[in-house]
Amino acid sequence: MTKPKMPKSPKSAIKPDLFAADLRKQKIDRMGDPLVAFETHIDFAALAADVDQAAPRPVSPQGGRPPFPTETMVRILFLKRVNNLSDEQMEYQLLDRMSYQRFCGLMDSASIPDRTTMWTFENRIGEVGAQALFDGIERQLLKHGYIARGGHIIDATLVPAPKQHFSKDDKEMLKEGAMPADWSPAKRRQKDLDATWTKKHGKSHHGYKLSINVDKRYKVIRKIETGTAATHDSQHFEAVLNTSNTSRDVYADKGYPSAEREAQLQEAGYRNHIQRKGQRNHPLSERQKQRNQRIARVRARVEHPFAAIAQMGGKFIRTIGQARANFAMTMMAASYNLKRLVYLKQAGVVAF
Repeated sequence: MTKPKMPKSPKSAIKPDLFAADLRKQKIDRMGDPLVAFETHIDFAALAADVDQAAPRPVSPQGGRPPFPTETMVRILFLKRVNNLSDEQMEYQLLDRMSYQRFCGLMDSASIPDRTTMWTFENRIGEVGAQALFDGIERQLLKHGYIARGGHIIDATLVPAPKQHFSKDDKEMLKEGAMPADWSPAKRRQKDLDATWTKKHGKSHHGYKLSINVDKRYKVIRKIETGTAATHDSQHFEAVLNTSNTSRDVYADKGYPSAEREAQLQEAGYRNHIQRKGQRNHPLSERQKQRNQRIARVRARVEHPFAAIAQMGGKFIRTIGQARANFAMTMMAASYNLKRLVYLKQAGVVAF
């Protein structure tokens, strides 16, 4: 008896190929890797040098495994911030995504920075390192001709932080500047004693505050100031004024006006475009309302950076303490400026 013929297996488009990885890389290049734009327009080597100058690399006298290059870690840091990734998620993406490996210079590396390495790097550079990155991106903007033009637009935003829960006795002790005796060292590390509460539009908010100065022409964040939520917006006003702006026009909302500030601006040669605020029994006149509307059309440009930061994962921070919050808020502004520089170059915006 003849054996019955076995049915043929269906044909498949899956074909093993020793050069599959190279073929995929070529296809990614043809389709357009979005990270190539960052590679083209951002000098990450210069940013790494800025970080090393502000926060020098540690040197171990006993040898051991050398650290990853600062440039690699700076690239990873920006990928994390722009895509709102945790250390654990970033480690996985570096292992999984070819485009991330190529962007960070890890395509042929047997070792990949893990979550602990990323955490250690951020702790090493701290606030000074984040500020060095912010300043370094500003220098690159100036190098491309995108200087601050058109006037200052100043505003502040609340940056929420995890809410803290204290007992009545704990609150009393903390108000006196003492630490509750029953708090273990581990519990103390998990309590944010720097974040404060404030009310806005009748709602309570807990966390920190980020004030920014955006130039009218390019919508780039030129200066920042950080504080806690309870800090009034107007207290950061002088700190974020940017003397290098080519225009003397200053725009701000109703939270900033005062007779003293207006006199100081006039004395310093600035043109005041701060919105008026009505008082009890002294409502705004029609002319003042029209003035506010004219200012609002320009002042609205400062909301765009805040919206872009929200698109990068929101303004909520998951850190503890003012120092880490300052690092996170500074990196928000630096990441926005980095993306803004790439956009300006990609869109062909001519600096003038």
